[in-house]
Amino acid sequence: MLVVGITGTLGAGKGTVVEMLKEKGFVHYSARDYIRKRVQAMGLKPDRDTFTMVANAAREKEGGDFIAKGLLEQANKDGKNCIIESIRNVKEVEYLKKHCNFVLLCVDADIKIRYSRIIKRDSETDNVDFDTFVADEQREMSPTDENKQNLGLVIRMADYTIDNSKDLDNLKQQVDKIYSCLPLRHRLTWDEYFLEVVKTVAKRATCDRGRSGCVIVKDKQILVTGYVGSPTGLPHCDDVGHLFKKTINEEGEISTHCVRTVHAEQNAICQAAKRGIALEGATLYCTMTPCRVCAMMIINCGIKRVVCLNKYHSGQESEEMFNQAGIQLDFVSEEVVKYDHQ
Repeated sequence: MLVVGITGTLGAGKGTVVEMLKEKGFVHYSARDYIRKRVQAMGLKPDRDTFTMVANAAREKEGGDFIAKGLLEQANKDGKNCIIESIRNVKEVEYLKKHCNFVLLCVDADIKIRYSRIIKRDSETDNVDFDTFVADEQREMSPTDENKQNLGLVIRMADYTIDNSKDLDNLKQQVDKIYSCLPLRHRLTWDEYFLEVVKTVAKRATCDRGRSGCVIVKDKQILVTGYVGSPTGLPHCDDVGHLFKKTINEEGEISTHCVRTVHAEQNAICQAAKRGIALEGATLYCTMTPCRVCAMMIINCGIKRVVCLNKYHSGQESEEMFNQAGIQLDFVSEEVVKYDHQ
């Protein structure tokens, strides 16, 4: 999957470039629409200042890359080449470059031409005079707060720049030329490669409460794998059903766990111990946040990085322990996995 980020100045024609790429098969995700939903939910006036205020407040609370995380999660579910429009924060670019096959495209044009365009389109955020238009743009170009929009820096990070000061035919020629250079075939990164192996290993799991897999890697070589399954020689959930135990949580709530199986991470670590394989300095890839017991074992094995496909709803303790132990913890998706009765 290729993600094309679209940034650029107001009225430059970003939407037109998006439509041209959609005709070539790209799926469209809009940062502007992502914020619009928040503005509407808050009952605020949908003008440019409000959009900026709400977005900056959310960046302050959730991080400068919160829009990129949300939209990339949606894109990953579709798995198609896509466009993420209206990228305005450096952290958004950095997050996308790290987590996907990403190209940033900037669209610009002469400021007077751009102003005449926004007056003609007369949208909810465009009803301003020229001086206000210029002042708003200058304010967004170089703020001092890293969590706010910083259009100037983002534009300078672009892989390609389109000057849309001429006619539509000229714009189309530029888009076609850039399209011909895009890396539409994506070679898997090492993280993506090993996570695909995790998904395959998980298919061997024998408890349908959570068919989890684990792969432990060092120097780009797989050391051991593991999946959820009963101890050797004992019956599996898929054959005889679950072995449930109830637990009373600190809040007084009762949760139900299947205790028939050994967790994927534990099985992988047991395999390493059985075969005399040292895990010091390795990276562990898994389906979701390891539980508390798995986390303690991971720490004591000397593993230095953990990469999870998803978050586990009771994974906060593990996250805290990894942080205290200096272990890098990365999530591919912010989606939270929760089982029935837990």
